[in-house]
Amino acid sequence: MVGIKPTDLPPTAAVKFFGAGTAACFADLVTFPLDTAKVRLQIQGESTAASGSAVVKYRGVFGTITTMVRTEGARSLYNGLVAGLQRQMSFASVRIGLYDSMKQFYTRGSEKANIVTRLLAGCTTGAMAVAFAQPTDVVKVRFQAQARQSDGLKRYNGTMDAYRTIARDEGVRGLWKGCMPNITRNAIVNCAELVTYDIIKELILKYDLMTDNLPCHFTAAFGAGFCTTIVASPVDVVKTRFMNSTAGQYSSALNCTLTMLTKEGPTAFYKGFMPSFLRLGSWNIVMFVSYEQIKRGLTRIQCSWESPF
Repeated sequence: MVGIKPTDLPPTAAVKFFGAGTAACFADLVTFPLDTAKVRLQIQGESTAASGSAVVKYRGVFGTITTMVRTEGARSLYNGLVAGLQRQMSFASVRIGLYDSMKQFYTRGSEKANIVTRLLAGCTTGAMAVAFAQPTDVVKVRFQAQARQSDGLKRYNGTMDAYRTIARDEGVRGLWKGCMPNITRNAIVNCAELVTYDIIKELILKYDLMTDNLPCHFTAAFGAGFCTTIVASPVDVVKTRFMNSTAGQYSSALNCTLTMLTKEGPTAFYKGFMPSFLRLGSWNIVMFVSYEQIKRGLTRIQCSWESPF
């Protein structure tokens, strides 16, 4: 350890795992209202078609937020936050925290990874995270989608009630509803998000455009958020519709996709694009900047414990 600064030491797998979950929770706290607005816009065409009404309740991300605050109160913007934080702590820890370890696994310990290896690592950790944390995502989406009824009743009374109600009414499989489209979505998101961030940051440092600090992390995270929104938005809309659907509404994710295409047209797959971009862009910035700082901070603490003198 002599002559080596803590910032020069690579963070351990445990530091990355814990740091990713913590940074993702912090990013969720900051951007959750945008995510809720995105969900409401994504399911709007579905509810309009079901009721036969042509009235559009939500218009744009800020219009949606304003409408929700006026009709349901400010707390409605954070519906499903508990499940969201549960999701990020278990989900992001795997898909982001284990990404570098998975790259090393596929390259057999080498630090040099080509684009195929990075894509493979992103797909793997994304699929692993969904298989592990899918119930938290289902509950989060259900909470975000529910609006206060005219009689004041809600679909679920709390996070634990949602888990129990879904398991009782739809079976345990209901908690893993939409697992396959979510695996597809997160394989795409992980590849677009992590690989893009990885490559942009690497190129910035390679050509000495910036040093490895906050402006570099901000730029790479913004680019990753934009690319991810363009690529993942169609799958994200299908995932939201399918997970929020009642029993028997759609026979499969493919049936949900075809129903949307025939009834609402191809533009339906980009419903809520602006809130998706605002949310993913800001989420990526907060998450990656926080993640980089948490990794450095935890590494310093770890080094001080190992070398107190």
